[in-house]
Amino acid sequence: MCARRLPCRILSDNLGMSRISPSARSGDGAVPADHAPRHHMLRWTWRRGRPSTGNTVRLLHGGHDFFPALIEAIDQAVFQVMLETYIYADDDIGRAVSEALIRAAERGVAVRVTVDGFGAGDMPVEMAKRLRAGGVELRVYRVLRGFRLARRHLRRLHRKLAVIDRSVAFVGGINIIDDHNHGPFEGANLGPRYDFAVQVSGPLVDRIALSAERLWWRLSLRPDAHGSGYQSRSAAVADYPLITDLPPRPEAEAAGGVRAALLLRDNLRNRRTIEREYLRALGAARHDVILANAYFLPGHKMRRALLACRERGVRVRLLLQGMVEYRLQHYATHALYASLLEAGVEIYEYAESFLHAKVGVADEAWATVGSSNMDPFSLLLAREANVAVYDAAFAAELRAALERAIAHRSVRVMPEVHARRSPLHRLGNWAAYMLLRLGVIIAGVAGRY
Repeated sequence: MCARRLPCRILSDNLGMSRISPSARSGDGAVPADHAPRHHMLRWTWRRGRPSTGNTVRLLHGGHDFFPALIEAIDQAVFQVMLETYIYADDDIGRAVSEALIRAAERGVAVRVTVDGFGAGDMPVEMAKRLRAGGVELRVYRVLRGFRLARRHLRRLHRKLAVIDRSVAFVGGINIIDDHNHGPFEGANLGPRYDFAVQVSGPLVDRIALSAERLWWRLSLRPDAHGSGYQSRSAAVADYPLITDLPPRPEAEAAGGVRAALLLRDNLRNRRTIEREYLRALGAARHDVILANAYFLPGHKMRRALLACRERGVRVRLLLQGMVEYRLQHYATHALYASLLEAGVEIYEYAESFLHAKVGVADEAWATVGSSNMDPFSLLLAREANVAVYDAAFAAELRAALERAIAHRSVRVMPEVHARRSPLHRLGNWAAYMLLRLGVIIAGVAGRY
């Protein structure tokens, strides 16, 4: 039992979690008078004690904002860089990020990169060798050796985050790939991929760093990327520096900044965290909701929550994928349109390029940016990470960006047009939906979806 507890204690000490202010980690719901939430949507979150105050959260619009900020932060790293991504492409962006990581490693910075064994399965061997030769520690989450439709093969590392020196972190939906790299659709003359991330500083960075450290430690107990065997538990623990071996943790920003929370989805303690956050935000909404999702196949609870919003008179707008990237999922989503449109939900399909965003905003007090789609893969199987922000200015900025995309780069699905679909078209949509439901059943999670 002691051996099982040791890594968590080391990681907590390592990341200075004990130094987070009591107001940021208290679970008794006590909130100082000067920090009392002004909106009903915050009440349940403060009771759970998850959000921390004193954060700076910057919204990053696509790779145009994200990659320069990420590379700049890596170039300023002093002692540690941790990066997790689902896709790591061998293109101009992938090479630029790789060079920044190698430069950091050459300065003596501990650089650790984790990629998914499926999403980054086509990462060239030469790129991996160059990273390792440059001093970057590279690990692969669930190396894929053959594929069967089993639950363990569907549990992927889908989150995209980076932590630099425990002082700045990035969380969102943007992989290490050029926004204009559309793979087999390269000749389609498409615009940049539509996506978001956030850059965070303040107390929340500790929690993001702890999550990254824990995953790295867990991977140290599994076969490495070359399948050379398991690292012993004692060696894995020894590989972690103690807090006394690390530079002093930067002081957290003064209280009064943005309230924000890290939302994780994993297969242990956080199986429903992101889904419940969405459900509570929808249940608390009173005026306006906008959700943008690349892959939209919500379960019964989420659909009921959207319909309940409409019953209360809340305006609900969905910005969804207009391009056909994965046919089965695309047409399965269309099978859900009728009931939503009938209830008055406005559906818009992004037409300029591929929509990859996984964001939402409700009223003036809640917004989320992250990697989790509203589909069974994200909500029930994959490792995901979102940041929820409880701030009117941030929510207004995200809403404005989504409304510009709705107004200028999307096509509205009109209820009367959708109702005139041919019987064959409707049958095809429902057949696609049932096939995906079958996949959920085979994965063993149908009872929760």
